[in-house]
Amino acid sequence: MFKAVLFDMDGVIVDTEPLHRNAYYQMFNAVNIEVSEDLYASYTGQSTQNICEQLIEHFNLPLVADTLMNLKRDYFKKLFESDESLQLLDGVLDLIKDYHASDMSLVLASSASMDNINRIFDRFDLNPYFKAKISGADLKESKPHPEIFEKAAELSGHHPKHCFVIEDSTNGIEAAKSANIFCVGYNSLHSKDQDYSKADLVISHFNEISYKALKHHATEKKSFA
Repeated sequence: MFKAVLFDMDGVIVDTEPLHRNAYYQMFNAVNIEVSEDLYASYTGQSTQNICEQLIEHFNLPLVADTLMNLKRDYFKKLFESDESLQLLDGVLDLIKDYHASDMSLVLASSASMDNINRIFDRFDLNPYFKAKISGADLKESKPHPEIFEKAAELSGHHPKHCFVIEDSTNGIEAAKSANIFCVGYNSLHSKDQDYSKADLVISHFNEISYKALKHHATEKKSFA
């Protein structure tokens, strides 16, 4: 039976993708580059720093990554503060409370900056439920590299075989599997152009992985190890 769950944030806990997209495209316009839909989709799940470094190389920009990062983060902060409609994704708060009440260790493993993570956690009062938070922006490697989930498993206090990841992106799923951690792919209405073929289990609603459902699957030895 699993003892820890490693949550991605954007697209799993809250749908900030429209805000990130708006902020990125404002940044693209500010530095006069045209980013195709396919190229933008390929960046999903990666850290802002990694994306900015790739943009500089791809477009041969005479800039440093910090310049692009600061532009994008300033745009995002303004959008976040002005968007009163932003809500947690349907069913995720119940799932978080369910796992917490069942003595599972919850760790946030997101490619977002810690500033953005804290904005979300403070806005929706999520800190009491999580044992730890880790930002991919503070690590040496970005998804699809497994580093973020390897570190998240360490923070959970449990062996990776007793952890599972909830992810919505191709890069995130690949990172989880490269870390040899069971991965649940969350294919929601907000997920676009992502590949879930490497996930161990694909769901469309969080009630499919309630603590009771986890126990049932573990007992029946069907979907869960």
